[in-house]
Parts: sequence; structure tokens; C-alpha cells
Amino acid sequence: MATFFTADLHFGHNEIINYCERPFENTAEMNRALINNWNSRITNNDHVYIIGDLYYGGRDAKSREEAIAIVKKLNGILHLVAGNHDFPYLKNMEYHYLFADVDHIRYLKHDGKDIFLCHYPLAEWSGYYRGSWHIYGHIHNQKNTAYKHMSKLERALNAGVDICNFFPVTFEDLVMYNHKFLDG
Repeated sequence: MATFFTADLHFGHNEIINYCERPFENTAEMNRALINNWNSRITNNDHVYIIGDLYYGGRDAKSREEAIAIVKKLNGILHLVAGNHDFPYLKNMEYHYLFADVDHIRYLKHDGKDIFLCHYPLAEWSGYYRGSWHIYGHIHNQKNTAYKHMSKLERALNAGVDICNFFPVTFEDLVMYNHKFLDG
């Protein structure tokens, strides 16, 4: 059993391909690649903390059904820390109950580290002055004002798939990908 982190997959969202310069021709290709990447790394005994924006399609019945079908294909024990695009789908109880738990923020201990999970990048978080870590999403691979601030914080890590090679990653990999993105 291992623990993984990810954010901002945006299954079903065609515009995200251009916005984040994702290497996919269309949404169907992106969805397949993200599912294949996920399942190549995650077993059904692994815990995956999704730090927001798992799915973002329409609000119609077809999109709700697609969101459910996609989540059902993902290996692991899924913990959702809801992001701004998750709320419409979470109103559907069938979708909601696919997750072991759903939170707005989450605090956990992992390998002796205190970790604060929130979809949004925060300037300070619970335990900030006592050495805790903050794992967030929301900003994708955009080097905007929020990124410029967050990159100065040693224990703040962006879990967005756009900087993590489109895979859920371990804490150690998350640190490595953030350093690589910062240096790139």
C-alpha cells in the first residue's frame, strides 16, 4: 500500500488541452492517457489524494454519467479534496460515494510529515510555522502571480498533473517534480 497525490486532471475538459499545452489531440485521447497512466502506477490498495478538479465537463446528464464512468475506471482508494470544478458532480450521490471521503481541506500524517491538503494555494496553512507541508493544485502549470509566491515557500508543493508528467505521484516524486518545474 502506497500513497499518491494528484490534482487538476480535468477529465472531460477539451479547453484544458490548449490552456495548459497538454500533448493530446482531443479529450478522448487525454482521458485514455490519464486513466492508463493512473492505472499503470496505482493498485487497488493504494491511497490516492486528489487535490481537486478531477472532472470538468458539462453539467448535463451525459457529462455526469461520463464522470462516474471515469472514476470507476481508476484504481486505488480515492480521497477527494474538492476543487472549484468538483462541486456540480458531487451533488450526484452516485459520484460522491465513489470516494472514500470528500473534504474541502484535509490534514494528514504521512511518513512522519504533517501535510495540509487544499485545492487552492495558500500563503499560510495549518502548521506552517511548525514545519508542515502544503500540497495544492488549482494553478496547473501556469507561472502566474500565485505560482511566483508559492515557489518561494519551501514546503508548498503543486500536485497538478501538468507538472507531474500526467501521473499521480508519491510525496518524494512530488518534491522532485516541483524542483524540476521551478528550475525549468
